[in-house]
Amino acid sequence: MGRRVLQSKFSVSRLFTSLALMVLVGASGAFAQSGSDHPQDQKPQAANPADQSKENQRKADEFTEASQALSGGPAGNPECVWLGRRVVQLMYNDDLDTAFRHLDLYDRFGCPGGHVQAAFRCLTRFFPQIDPKVPNSLNNHVHGCWINPDAKPQVAAAPAPGPASTPAAQASPAPAQQPAPQASPPQPPAK
Repeated sequence: MGRRVLQSKFSVSRLFTSLALMVLVGASGAFAQSGSDHPQDQKPQAANPADQSKENQRKADEFTEASQALSGGPAGNPECVWLGRRVVQLMYNDDLDTAFRHLDLYDRFGCPGGHVQAAFRCLTRFFPQIDPKVPNSLNNHVHGCWINPDAKPQVAAAPAPGPASTPAAQASPAPAQQPAPQASPPQPPAK
């Protein structure tokens, strides 16, 4: 009987020893990996303060432009402009759950829901012109549609005739296509 008790004590001590060894090996590996000299763990450098101030000024100018263009109603209020444009962008990106949450906030601030609908309808007209490779392409179109929901893309001019064309056709160059909608006096959205 004493022999069995002695064997079980040795087996328990071997078990604890092996567990302690595994913990020690695992901990040493964790300590070795916790160094701070890994470049991927470091935070990215802060943006240039001059670039940051230019970006902030551009945003302030957009809010000022929207409030001046939409001075007839609450759609020009900064909170309505920010939330409304955000909703339109989220709808474009098919993030409808987040768009509906933003839309709830938009409604709570007393912003006109019809303006979001009109701006998104305007944006759908510009889908072929929105290029994800061009920086701020979507933002510029959303802003233009927010200011003027009735904006329409300009139709591309017919291709210029070949070298055997008339001199009058060669004298007048074809108008360039606009990348974003042009602001014009706002008209109230249909209810």
